[in-house]
Amino acid sequence: MLNLLWLFFFLIAFLLALYQWLFLGNAQSFPELVKAIFDMAKLSVEISIGLVGVLAFWLGMLKIAEKSGLVNLLAKALAPLFRKLMPEVPTGHPALGSISMNMAANMLGLDNAATPMGIRAMEQLQELNPVKNTASNAQILFLVLNTSAVTIIPITILVYRTQMGAADPAAIFLPLLLATCASTLVGLLAVSMVQKISLFNRVIAAYGLVFATIIGGIVYGLTSLPTQQMTDLSSAMGNFLLMFSIIAILLYGLRKGVAVYEDFVDGAKEGFKVAVNIIPYLVAMLTAIGALRASGALDAFSSFISKVVTYFGGNTAFVDAIPTALMRPFSGSGSRAMMLEAMETHGVDSFAGTLVSIIQGSTETTFYVLTVYFGAVGIKKVRHALACGLLADLAGIIAAILLSYWFFA
Repeated sequence: MLNLLWLFFFLIAFLLALYQWLFLGNAQSFPELVKAIFDMAKLSVEISIGLVGVLAFWLGMLKIAEKSGLVNLLAKALAPLFRKLMPEVPTGHPALGSISMNMAANMLGLDNAATPMGIRAMEQLQELNPVKNTASNAQILFLVLNTSAVTIIPITILVYRTQMGAADPAAIFLPLLLATCASTLVGLLAVSMVQKISLFNRVIAAYGLVFATIIGGIVYGLTSLPTQQMTDLSSAMGNFLLMFSIIAILLYGLRKGVAVYEDFVDGAKEGFKVAVNIIPYLVAMLTAIGALRASGALDAFSSFISKVVTYFGGNTAFVDAIPTALMRPFSGSGSRAMMLEAMETHGVDSFAGTLVSIIQGSTETTFYVLTVYFGAVGIKKVRHALACGLLADLAGIIAAILLSYWFFA
């Protein structure tokens, strides 16, 4: 899918540039197209190298969280919930521990740790699956919760906003948290309706009550504030919670006897490796998107969406973020490139630049996750997994747009 999509980007850009040259007399169409490709290739490397410092810091902190057992602690806190959501999985089965570890890693932004844990959980669930080529209820629920992007600390998004020069990288913290909660809730509701899971179970209801109380309290507190004060408070709370997380990780690590400095350095060493590893992906996607932008394809698409929204009397400020939203379910690297391109074009602190950050952090690459997780265990019939996953993505995108208007418009 991504191979064809990437080729399609370049092909569309070429055909539009050819049309402008032959029929509109624009002799600069191909020079501008080639220049955009080279500019985006250069930008890809600049972004990746600029990420080294911030990535090194967060990977160092997350190494301490892993070594101290903080991830395991979160996993234990989630285990009772998953026992009730997946009744066909026996109590004490290793899959429940792997699932909890995967979700805890996702919440902490441990992407590299979450994927192998997720594949292991899928393999363990496959052992319980009576029909090996068809996804079981437990496997579908697990996959949808992954694709709804449960994220408490959106480290990756904050890293990119910092690198792109945002005045306050953490300003998106609260709206992103609310948007990712919306996508998770819708994904869970969709699966529970299909699988007839009772969400009024005492354990599930208790978790839901705690969740609803926290989110409801945040929303209630913010709705009583003027827009500017609400934005300032969101920024202050976001930065406080991030700093609190750093201190909590360090103190917990020290309490558990972790060599916090040495383990931080070990984790930080991975920062350069990660930054270098993403260069090829960024070059591939940013050059393709830059070609689309130079050919006028993205502007034409945005103009069409704007006209439709204007016709119905809507606000068109969100239109420039739509390409990122459409790419997100297909490709993580593609949507990341779309996000960075939107930040570069419109400004990281623009409405579009802020909105793409929230969309990127509150949704997931549904097709990719489905392919990797189900492909790892040979599942061919996905049943309702894709529909529920895409519904969760749609909820996250809509929530991101509405919350961006609320916080930043």
